[in-house]
Amino acid sequence: MAREDHTMIFVIGGTGRLGRAIAARYGDAETMAPRREVYQNWWMSNSAGAICEYFKPWEGSNSTIFVVSGLLDPLAGEEEILKVNYHLPKNLIEGAATLGIRVVTFGTIMERLLSQGNRYVQSKVTLGRYVAETAEINQRVAHVRLHTLYGLGRPSSFMFLGQILHSLRTRSPFEMTLGEQLREYHHFDDDADAVYRLAENWRAGVVDLNHGRPVTLREIATTLFSAFGEKDLLKIGARPEPAEENYDTSFDRPDFLANVKFRDALPAIVKYIENC
Repeated sequence: MAREDHTMIFVIGGTGRLGRAIAARYGDAETMAPRREVYQNWWMSNSAGAICEYFKPWEGSNSTIFVVSGLLDPLAGEEEILKVNYHLPKNLIEGAATLGIRVVTFGTIMERLLSQGNRYVQSKVTLGRYVAETAEINQRVAHVRLHTLYGLGRPSSFMFLGQILHSLRTRSPFEMTLGEQLREYHHFDDDADAVYRLAENWRAGVVDLNHGRPVTLREIATTLFSAFGEKDLLKIGARPEPAEENYDTSFDRPDFLANVKFRDALPAIVKYIENC
């Protein structure tokens, strides 16, 4: 029986930073974040039936499942990355397909930019292709490609901001390329608002979450080391340029994000690192 009076927002991976930001945007009354032990085996090939049974009470409602769990570290094992980044969301889509529940998966804008990419990027490319194909017959699935996120907790050690933070804290030299690479940096809370707008103005298939104001890695590094009075630690050009990178592509903001207020990246990143 339809549960239109019992719409729920499910966040798979709700303890992560993006999951917490999305849950906070909706509020506790509307949001359910299943414990990890509930979904930790849903990557397995025979899981669609169990997933369908779990979400059965919300069949026919206007509920949405946001699948924000994922492995970001490209040095993690390929099998582990695929379990979390591809098989889990794929099974969630298959399990929820007959229930009329929308499913939103998440990837990276690098899916568009890198023909090869690391294990993380390749897992998201595979997922994005699956969602694009599925959306041709099921308009209740979407794959959102994100830019670089910051703003909640300390940055991961393998990320650019995490490496800069380590350098500042230890006063050790920070060696980098010439830093011509273009990046959009998005605060978690801003992207949570953007995801909310996406759900309100539904777009099926693959969707890019752009604000359209990229900065270079050099600008970020120079701004941060200058802000903390440690310019001597910054060694621009000490590392070779990667052959495959984004040096000239910027992205337009989609119409449904016209009213989302994205923070100005450079001052917001300085404040974030200061708080760390």
